[in-house]
This record gives sequence, C-alpha cells and structure tokens, in this order.
Amino acid sequence: MGLSWGCWKWGSRVHRLRPGGGRRLTGFSRLLSTAALAPQICIVGSGPAGFYTAQHLLKHHRLAQVDIYEKLPVPFGLVRFGVAPDHPEVKNVTNTFTQTAHSDRCSFYGNVTVGKDVTVKELERAYHAVILSYGAEDNRTLSIPGENLSGIYSARAFVGWYNGLPENRDLNPDLSCETAVILGQGNVALDVARILLSPLDMLRKTDITEGSLAAIAHSKVKRVWLVGRRGPLQAAFTIKELREMINLPGTRPLLDSADFAGLGDVVKDVPRPRKRLTELMIKVALETPGEREAERWASATKEWGLKFRRSPLEVLPAADGKRVRGIRVAVTRLEGSGESARAVPTGEVEELECGLVLSSIGYRSLPLDSLVPFDPKLGVIPNSLGRVQGAPGLYCSGWVKRGPTGVIITTMNDSFATAQSVLEDLQLGVLNLSDSKEGFRSLRNILHSRGVRPVTFSDWEKIDAAEVARGKRAGKPREKIVNLREMLQLIGH
Repeated sequence: MGLSWGCWKWGSRVHRLRPGGGRRLTGFSRLLSTAALAPQICIVGSGPAGFYTAQHLLKHHRLAQVDIYEKLPVPFGLVRFGVAPDHPEVKNVTNTFTQTAHSDRCSFYGNVTVGKDVTVKELERAYHAVILSYGAEDNRTLSIPGENLSGIYSARAFVGWYNGLPENRDLNPDLSCETAVILGQGNVALDVARILLSPLDMLRKTDITEGSLAAIAHSKVKRVWLVGRRGPLQAAFTIKELREMINLPGTRPLLDSADFAGLGDVVKDVPRPRKRLTELMIKVALETPGEREAERWASATKEWGLKFRRSPLEVLPAADGKRVRGIRVAVTRLEGSGESARAVPTGEVEELECGLVLSSIGYRSLPLDSLVPFDPKLGVIPNSLGRVQGAPGLYCSGWVKRGPTGVIITTMNDSFATAQSVLEDLQLGVLNLSDSKEGFRSLRNILHSRGVRPVTFSDWEKIDAAEVARGKRAGKPREKIVNLREMLQLIGH
C-alpha cells in the first residue's frame, strides 16, 4: 500500500489547515521543510514509465530534483516510436510529459546510454535513488526453423521502421508479395495489419515517415492473416483496434464462422470487455451484414482475417532457399478455459502461403548492467513494489518492472506505485539524505571525458520544431528525422 499524502499539494501549495487556522505539519512534512534535504533522483528511460515516475515524484515532494537519462537524443519512448501514426490522440500525453520536463526541478539528458556511457554504479554514487524505466527494447524470437529467411521481420522492427526509430530506418521490408502473415493477435499485430492495408490518403495525413510511406505506396500486399495459438476468447487485441480494422476503408474481414459456433452462450459469463469484444467478432462472422457494409465489403480490394488455434512450426523457404514462401502451422485445441487455456497440438498441420511474415509475439526487456539483478526467463528486474531486490536505492518501473503488457494507463499506475515506494523510503530514512549527492554535476566531467555530449530538453524542442515545420510543408503533423547524426547536427552537436 502507498502512503496517503493527505491534502498536501506541493505545486500549488495547498495544505490541510487546523480548525484554528494554523497549518498542520506531519512528521514527513516537517522533514521536507528543511531545505538542505533535497533528494537527487535519477530515472533511466524517457518513455511513459520514466515521465510518469518523474511526474509523481515532483508532485509529491517539493524538494526532489529529478534527472531523466535517455540513450536517444529525443524523448517519449514508445509514445513516439510505438504508437501507430493514425492514433494521434494517444500521443497527446506528450503534452503532460513536456510540462514535467519544464519543471525547474527536472532535467532531461538525452544521447546518454546508461551501461555504456555511464555505469549504474556511477549513477548510484551521484544520486540518492536510481530508477530504471528503460522498457523492453528487444523482441521475443519464434525459435523455429526458417526464422532467419529473407522476408521475415519482427513486428517491433517493422513498427520502428514506419515510426522513425533510427535503428530501424534501413529495414527496407520487402512488400512485393500479395499475402502477409502476422504471428500474434495483440494490438501491435492489428496496428501492423492496419498500416499495411490502409488507404494511402489516410496515411499521408499522419506522422508516418516519408520513406515508409513511399514503400507502402508501392506495396503489393492485399491480404493479411493474423494467426493466434489460442481461440477468440483469448485474443489479446482490444475492441477499439478490432473495430478500426472492421471499418477500414477498402478492406473486408474474413472470419471463419466455425471458430464462433456456440460462443454466444459461453460469452455471457465472461467479463464485460471480453464479452463485448467477442460479441463483435461473432457479429462479423455469423450475422448477415447491413446493406451499406455488404456493399463496402463486396467492392473491397484488400482483405484481412483471423486464424485461431494455429501455432507456427516452420517458416518455409522458396526454391532459392533464401526467401519466405509460406509458413507451416500446427492446428491446436484448447485445454482449460478463459485466459488460462493452453494450446495443445492436435497432430494436424497446415501450410499458409505468404511472402511476408511478421512476428508479433511480444517485446522483451534486456539486462542493462551486470550489477543489476535480472530475471532472463521473465525478462524483468526482480522487485517488490518497484524496489529492486537486494539493491537498496535502486528501483524500477514500467515494462522492465512488470513485463511488456498493458496500455499507457497501466504504465501510469505502475509508475506512480514505484514513485510512491521511493517517497516512502525517503520518509522512513531508508534513503540517507545526509549523504550529500550532486546528481548530474558530478557526472558532467565523466561524460565529457568519454566524448559524450548530452542533449537537453531545449535541444529536443529545436528538433521538434524542425520536424513540425517539415511536416507542415508536407501537409502532415510532423516529418520525423530518422538519422541520429542529422538530429545532432541540427542542435550543433
């Protein structure tokens, strides 16, 4: 349980008053009133987890100094590089993050790779608390034959490519085939399918990168299968994303009625979000569409479908032995029910012809530093409420804390919980504020000696302004700069 901070509100100086008019100070409040006790806190990672953690700390501790380190010159992590270009409303959260960065008690240091440019041990010497919020920077592998053939990509790399992640700018995916298979049935899988099939006029109005838009303009892909090991009741996407796919102009959905036979009765007893999602699939699969919908689907030139109870066995090579020509899948049956149902092979096998395979089976966090505990099986830092096990003063939040699941609101609540643990430890004296720490000032010379020039938030705002200006000329919200060297040259680095 987190602490209750009563009616203290540091930013606007709102306090609970005594009946007689005097201000009632708790022990912690009296402690904080001593100006000398200013905790130096460092956050590694500037995605949603990092910024939400910083926001909570700054709001609930009037003296805390928070420094955010980021390996890229630009902030916001998956909000910038993971959210689909046609979901601009989700990106509005960066307005709140910008307010946090503008606090006179918050500093952003981009272009600094923790674990390479500076070690976690060096951060621990400079700060009272170090919070690791660097997310999940890798993807889970299929571990099946043919995984390295030309024409197979991770969804993470594909998303990074069309969203302007510098490391993926040269991905150059081959879109010359008619059929693509996406392995996975989460929201990322639906995002990828939607981008592949969306009308160009829709994409041109988004912040999709110029290079990927040009490639998609020449794409021959007109059919996308989304393959999942389990059934409709275990699909991981949400109703908003499914509805977008169903309503996507120029496309028609292909859902097998056999997958939904008898589900109408079962779905009555499942939680409401799952019930609504399944009912929408049942409607598309089993009911006769309305006149307008039937007309739209009949004239569609592209299509997409969900293939349930199929587990990948092997990516099949073309005659040259180099390219993908299809994928062999095991037909499965479910043991158990609901979210805990397991997919078990039936012995039956199918082949799906395709020239493009995108693996969307999840993201994965990586260890940052050999001194930081890490569970390679779960892909998380072992922790208790964000406190890293066996490492006082070290914390974690976001995906590296709990695994790569959930949406931004999940990350917000999780990050607030970690920040609350830090605040509790400050109150209880677990973090020794009498030990003077200088934060970034003590690291400046170390970074300089290693040839590292940090990028400030005002530097990022110059990059931001340049991107928005380029976008305006092209009639879109922004045109992302995808070359790291160009970003740094723009700000005089």
